Amino acid sequence: MTKPHVAVLYGGWSAEREVSLASGAACADALESRGYRVTRVDVGRDIALRLAELKPDVALNVTHGRPGEDGTLAGILEVMQIPYTHSGVMASAVAMDKAMAKKIMAAAGVP
Repeated sequence: MTKPHVAVLYGGWSAEREVSLASGAACADALESRGYRVTRVDVGRDIALRLAELKPDVALNVTHGRPGEDGTLAGILEVMQIPYTHSGVMASAVAMDKAMAKKIMAAAGVP
């Protein structure tokens, strides 16, 4: 069985770019060492076009901050019907909005 083509999404434009580049490279190295076809993608504002060209089987989201952890990237992947690792759009968006996350937790009885 052929292993899937994985687009490792890393970098981006957040203040956490350097951390994302390092962790993304480590993830890509690990996948390649296990025989996966990997394309390393430094996430830019043209990410939808890049993914349309690459046509990966799955995306490994290793971006930090915005747009990777706030649901933006997940939304793009959802629209493009590319399976991905990471939380979904709503969970990501709520988790990035700490005040909203606290309200939701409080309403659910979680202190």
